[in-house]
Amino acid sequence: MRKFLLATLTTLIAVSALYAQKVKGSDTVLPLSQQEAESFTKANKSANVTVTGGGSGVGISALLEGTTDIAQSSRKIKFEEKQKLQEKGDKVVEKIIAYDALAVIVHPSNPVSKLTREQMEDIFTGKTTNWKDVGGPDMKIIPYSRETSSGTYEFFKEHVLKNKNYVNGIMSMPATGAIVQSISQTKGAIGYIGLAYLDKKIKAVQVSFDEGKTYTAPSVKSAMDETYPIVRPLIYYYTEKSEATVKPFVDYVLSAAGQKIVRDIGFIPISK
Repeated sequence: MRKFLLATLTTLIAVSALYAQKVKGSDTVLPLSQQEAESFTKANKSANVTVTGGGSGVGISALLEGTTDIAQSSRKIKFEEKQKLQEKGDKVVEKIIAYDALAVIVHPSNPVSKLTREQMEDIFTGKTTNWKDVGGPDMKIIPYSRETSSGTYEFFKEHVLKNKNYVNGIMSMPATGAIVQSISQTKGAIGYIGLAYLDKKIKAVQVSFDEGKTYTAPSVKSAMDETYPIVRPLIYYYTEKSEATVKPFVDYVLSAAGQKIVRDIGFIPISK
C-alpha cells in the first residue's frame, strides 16, 4: 500500500511539474498568451500557466537565467543569447505562434492619415519635427517609443528606421498600453503598437514602403494578403531540456483552438 501511495504521489508531482509553467516577455504577445493560458487551463484542470510581460529582452534573459519556461518574443533571439544557452549545455527551440502587423498611430484629431517609410524614419530619428512638413498642421511632433528591452522597439528600428538611431529624448514607454494612453491624450503624438492594441482612442495611419506609390492600412486582412509591409512573427522560445514540460501548452497554442484565439484577439494565425 505504501509503495502504491508513493508511486501515486510521484506521478502527481510529475503531472504538477508538467503543467506548472511560466511564460514571460513580450508586451505585444502578452494578451495572446494570457487568453491562450486561460483557455488551456480550462481544458486541463491540473494545468497552471502564469503569464507576465516586461518586454522580449526581459523574457529571453529570464529564459537564460532559468526563471521562466517560455520566453514570449516579438523579435528573433540574438546570436549571443543563443550562445549563452549553448555554454550551459542546452539549446533553444523556436516556435512561431502567430504574426503581427505593427501599426503606426497618431491622435484621432490629427488629419495626417498617410506616411511613407522615409517620412516615418525622419520623424523617429528627429529630422522632421513639425507635422506641417508631412502635410499636417503647424504642430510639434511628439514621438513615442517602447523601451530598449522591447522586441517591438528593435523590430521598428530595424525595419522602418533601417537601423538608424531614435531621436535623443524620445518618449520611451514601458508597455504598449502606456503608448496607447499617451497618444490618445496628446494631439501631436505618434507611436507604434501591435495590431491587437488598436482601438477607437487612437488612429492608425496608412503606410507606404514604395516611396508613396501605394499606401496600406494595418489589418489582419492586409497582413495575411501581404499588402501591409510591417509584419513580424510572434515567437515562443524554450530550451530543449524543458520541451517535454512546455509541449502540451505550446501544442495547444498551435492547435485549431489556439489559432482561433490568435485571430479573435487581432493577430494573424500561422496558417493562412
